[in-house]
Amino acid sequence: MTHKDPPSGRLFSTRLGVLATTVGSSVGLGNIWRFPYEAGTHGGGAFLFCYLIFTFLIGIPVVCSEFVMGRYTRSDVSGAYRKLATRGKWWIMGYLGILGAVLIIGFYTVVAGWTLEYLTKSLTGELTASATSADLHVRFGSFITSTWQPILWIIVFMGLNYFILIKGAAGIEKVSNVLMPLLFLILIVFCINSLMLPKTSEGLQFLFTPDFSAVTPRMLLSALGQSFFSLSLGIGCMTTYASYFSDKIHLGRDAAIMAILDTTVATLAGIIIFPAVFTYGFSPTAGPTLVFEVFPEIFVNFAGGAVWSTLFFALLAIASLTSTISMHEIVIKFLTDKLGMHRRSATLLDIGVTTMLAVLCALSFGKLQNITVAGLTFFNLFDYLASNIIMPLGGMICSIFVGWVVERKVVNDQLTNHGTLRAGFSKFIVFSLRYIAPLAIFVIFLNSLGVI
Repeated sequence: MTHKDPPSGRLFSTRLGVLATTVGSSVGLGNIWRFPYEAGTHGGGAFLFCYLIFTFLIGIPVVCSEFVMGRYTRSDVSGAYRKLATRGKWWIMGYLGILGAVLIIGFYTVVAGWTLEYLTKSLTGELTASATSADLHVRFGSFITSTWQPILWIIVFMGLNYFILIKGAAGIEKVSNVLMPLLFLILIVFCINSLMLPKTSEGLQFLFTPDFSAVTPRMLLSALGQSFFSLSLGIGCMTTYASYFSDKIHLGRDAAIMAILDTTVATLAGIIIFPAVFTYGFSPTAGPTLVFEVFPEIFVNFAGGAVWSTLFFALLAIASLTSTISMHEIVIKFLTDKLGMHRRSATLLDIGVTTMLAVLCALSFGKLQNITVAGLTFFNLFDYLASNIIMPLGGMICSIFVGWVVERKVVNDQLTNHGTLRAGFSKFIVFSLRYIAPLAIFVIFLNSLGVI
């Protein structure tokens, strides 16, 4: 296959754009909400230590594998598998990745809609006006079980995605260049505030002091899973975005920077949350209620609580938007590349289908809560299939594919920019893809299925 660059208008124009879009894809609710919850459940510092180790030993090589596939083929995820392996059924994994993206958008958009509802209530001051724990619990339950409010916010959120996505790579890059610096700015503002709370030292000690007696097989699996899922691997996000990279981009270096920034966001979220949790007497293992019930109650105690609440839910909304854009793009690029659809038509089709799935997921908390598949509501089913099966399976297959099936010259040329960069890093990447990553991801997969 002859490698050809796409027209310049279909490339990310700057290195900042490359970093902003890829970091935007990986940074989401998983970093700002899920990481503190997982760290709180599994001992704080020890979990953070293991999470960082797994990210750099496994996460970066798998990111590189998707980068290699995307930039070399300049194709959607299914086309990338087809072009790199003309024999066998590897292309099936591309379709599985597209399915995973659709399912994730379905349930993820529901939570993103919740953040918009709470952002609106924060702007009006309603959320933090004399709110008690009982009030917030009732308010959240009433909202998510209602019929039309969650659907309204789904439509609004999908509309935001649509107007960004119809502009193609240029539109995605421009929005990411604005939103990602804004996200980091809000995070830093919150960190400064948290560092001035009375029990900051207790929160930071919990997060940064490893207690290795907390290291258990379950904790290791959770840290490995957090690393893997926070980087948005296994469904073709990075393959799709890499198809817009220029040949000058240093894939290994930018994969490492992306991973560093992604883990930085998670760590900053921990710095924000744990001092506040310890200061106001909440449990670090509060779990799903942390964002929509516990944190609004904490903001009541802040001077200017409505402002802080607005900033916090703006932060969550931005993280949600940059993540869903990348997952929509997986589907849209497939429709334009494989089926030859015009981008606007492909975007409309993608938005239409995923909106209907998101409505099903939203109603699974209310009118459709008694409709289940294998005991799971639509929301939980989509989450389980995408997070526990498709993503780990996709990541494992991608590692094996690039490590063992793709020509070694193709991998080396992409990682060294045709020999202009040092080859030492590429050797480590290939070794990890062949031996370390598949085994580790396989363990995650077995754990997610309940086998171990």
